[in-house]
Amino acid sequence: MGRERVVKRRARIKRGDTVRVVAGKDRGKTGRVLQVEPERGRVLVEAVNFVMRHTRPHSTNVQGGVVQREAALHISNVVLVCNRCAQTTRVTKKALDDGRSVRVCKKCGEVVDTT
Repeated sequence: MGRERVVKRRARIKRGDTVRVVAGKDRGKTGRVLQVEPERGRVLVEAVNFVMRHTRPHSTNVQGGVVQREAALHISNVVLVCNRCAQTTRVTKKALDDGRSVRVCKKCGEVVDTT
């Protein structure tokens, strides 16, 4: 068995973005991105892709049992939702006058970056 090749891709989706799931059991759901893992190519979306974890009793969870929590989705299964036009969209980069590079919605031309 050879080593698994890790390819770090540039993620067009960032933490805090609103995304819509386009594939899988939660198709059509919308949520906010909590975490992005570019090395694994995965994103964690709020209130989407719940899995059941069976946990043993310990100091933080005295009772133990089955706990429901979010699991990561592959980044290709989510699409960014524009803040202004509220549609799923791709993004492009644009340089502003002050030298900053921002993400811009392909459909309406509005700046997507919140900062």
